[in-house]
Amino acid sequence: MKHYFLLASALLPLALQGCGDPKPAATPATSAAPAAHAPTRTVLTPEQLKTANISLQTAGGARLRDALPLYGVIAPNAERMREVTARFPGLIQNITRKVGDAVRQGETLATIESNESLQSYSLVSPLSGVVTARNANIGEQANDKPLFVVADLSTVWVELSLFPRDASKVRVGQAVRVKSPDLDFSAQGTVTYVAPFGSSANQTLTARVLLDNAQRRWAPGLYVTAEVTLAEHEVPLAVRRSAIQRMDDAPVVFVHTEGGFEARPVRLGKSDGDLTELLSGLKPGEIYAAENSYVIKAEALKHEAAAD
Repeated sequence: MKHYFLLASALLPLALQGCGDPKPAATPATSAAPAAHAPTRTVLTPEQLKTANISLQTAGGARLRDALPLYGVIAPNAERMREVTARFPGLIQNITRKVGDAVRQGETLATIESNESLQSYSLVSPLSGVVTARNANIGEQANDKPLFVVADLSTVWVELSLFPRDASKVRVGQAVRVKSPDLDFSAQGTVTYVAPFGSSANQTLTARVLLDNAQRRWAPGLYVTAEVTLAEHEVPLAVRRSAIQRMDDAPVVFVHTEGGFEARPVRLGKSDGDLTELLSGLKPGEIYAAENSYVIKAEALKHEAAAD
């Protein structure tokens, strides 16, 4: 009996301890929160940037245009074209130029023997340009009809079709951006003429743009698109429209940092086709990939796929 009492006395404190509120499990003194992951960056070597023709620009304020889209066709500058006729009727003895040949002012196009004096004289080009027509052959008689047409194509006209509803919006002096629908280039020009009368054939008026063509990129006869600038307004932050890509169904711009290109989510504002306003996502002064940024996107997706 004595032994039983001693055993009960030893177990009593444990029983009383079990009847109290259970203590919470011990937790570590420090519990670190998950670290925020740094934005994923895509690294491209200088050689890759050069090969992909990726250009970098600085984000900042810009002037966006309100533009009127139009269609047109390239035409020779009629003020820089000359018909060349014989000074005296006679026999064509020699021809030095054919259609498509370049010619300088004063160079000989043909040699003609006068019917009256039987002396030969040179028929020369009145301006530098390209021979666009030839109506002369050796042995033929030269009279009062044009033998050659020479055009100076260092400038060309863009004949734009303007519908009557838009006629009041277009004025002489407005800036125009002309684009080739087939070739990847564009140029700036100005409206020099708006026809006071329309065409009964297509019910349009003609708005003419003078375009520099020193590099001979604009061939007469080709169709083009154009945007006439109607108004401009300032925005505090804008990037090239070609810089905007979509990832995870959201617009991003690839910002250039020391660690590579970071896909930065952005909120878009107004756009004029070339520039797009940014409402958030970038800060003025940040460097971004302006052209061919889709190459960076492809590299970023490739890295994501490899990580998965």
